[in-house]
Amino acid sequence: MASGHSVDVAIIGAGPAGLTAAYLLTKAGKRVAVIEKDGHAVGGISRTVEHEGFRFDIGGHRFFSKSREVVDLWNELLPDGFVERPRMSRIYYEGKFYSYPLRAFEALLNLGVWRSALCMASYARWKLAPKKQVRSFEDWVVNQFGHKLYSIFFKTYTEKVWGIPCDEMSADWAAQRIKGLSLGAAVLDGLKRSLGLNKRPNDGMATKSLLETFRYPRLGPGMMWDSAHDKVVAGGNAVLMGHALKQLTQDQLSSRWKVAATRADGSVVTIDAGHVISSAPMRELAGRLHPLPAALPAALDLKYRDFLTVALMIRSDDLFPDNWIYIHDSKVKVGRVQNFRSWSPDMVPDPELACVGLEYFCFEGDGLWSSTDVELIALATKEMATLGLCDPAHVVGGAVVRQEKAYPVYDDGYAENVAALRAEVEARWPTLHLVGRNGMHRYNNQDHAMMTAMLTVRNILAGERLYDIWGVNEDAEYHEAGREGEAAALASVRAVPERLKAA
Repeated sequence: MASGHSVDVAIIGAGPAGLTAAYLLTKAGKRVAVIEKDGHAVGGISRTVEHEGFRFDIGGHRFFSKSREVVDLWNELLPDGFVERPRMSRIYYEGKFYSYPLRAFEALLNLGVWRSALCMASYARWKLAPKKQVRSFEDWVVNQFGHKLYSIFFKTYTEKVWGIPCDEMSADWAAQRIKGLSLGAAVLDGLKRSLGLNKRPNDGMATKSLLETFRYPRLGPGMMWDSAHDKVVAGGNAVLMGHALKQLTQDQLSSRWKVAATRADGSVVTIDAGHVISSAPMRELAGRLHPLPAALPAALDLKYRDFLTVALMIRSDDLFPDNWIYIHDSKVKVGRVQNFRSWSPDMVPDPELACVGLEYFCFEGDGLWSSTDVELIALATKEMATLGLCDPAHVVGGAVVRQEKAYPVYDDGYAENVAALRAEVEARWPTLHLVGRNGMHRYNNQDHAMMTAMLTVRNILAGERLYDIWGVNEDAEYHEAGREGEAAALASVRAVPERLKAA
């Protein structure tokens, strides 16, 4: 694409949100250019990495959604690529494994009668007299589950993931991610299943943490986003790989945007666009807007948690049946272990080898992040042995993938910082649209990231703000703020998000 090329919409980032927008705009006949700083792979943190024929996720990505539109779009992009997989996950705590969701008798046996009684007493105590001022993650979880269960099943793992104490994390994260799960429902469900009284499969409309099966692309989620990329290009539009955002400037007279992107060789491409959709981290976007926004200090105060996966190839037909195991143990640094064959058998090319991914949560530049690949593979091998998951002598290979800005951090100040930049963008630059996990600094799943892009495309095509994308949340309750009419049809799944009601 030559410098100065003119398009209807420039899109920053080729992750789920960016590519969803690009695909839908291409279908609508719009001229689109996507810039992606990665020189090789699309999909962002939903990409699939390949190493010597082995494939693995950057984290695990189950494909389920309460939005029929998202499911339909997945089927449209990848009509023949899905497999149905059983869901199994466990928690490792003090040398024992706990099924997740909880199974009442198993938890009782593992914890012991005395500790189980303390958990239930603690649960009852905090339900009867909860904290009235709920500020932190710790406050929220203790109110929901009691302090004893919080200390066993939430504190260690959560602090590994986020790198900050639970009492310094905003309660928003817990309210968004685990509010649908109640202790009573989980234990009751586990008790019924233990007694054989509940054999109804979870169809995705129940609590997400309790889903029993999920759909998954046969060769990993990268299949989905490779398909979206190919369809955008086949439609005559451009996805510019290896192009990092340099500067974003709006012409005061025409209101059109100049989007400057830097190639790997240092040369600069400039795209002229009527609208810009950004899934770039809010902190990065704010620093590249020209002139700089007044909310820049707030944006610069936003924090991110980085992430690395150490994939180990192990001489074994399979090690354990789980898709993943949560590690609630302070003796090891690993936070979660993925078993890629359980995600899809086609992820592992050799039937005599298992491939697992040990996930380490870190900050870019800290000791873990800066360790060499050899050191990280050795650490992962040692910790697999500590956990009793494999014999180190059976490890025959390894690979490391680093992912910066994998998780937007919900600290005490994040909400005010996001609100400040959002308000300024909406007031000063109505044709600049923020979408996706990092683009909105919201820890959404990929279906919610996609929905923010889908609604943004509708707003652009309509020429007005019909939908409030900030109403997209973890429960897929897409709030109205605009016009009457075209209400969502509701069946077992919400088919169409509702429009903003007219003032």
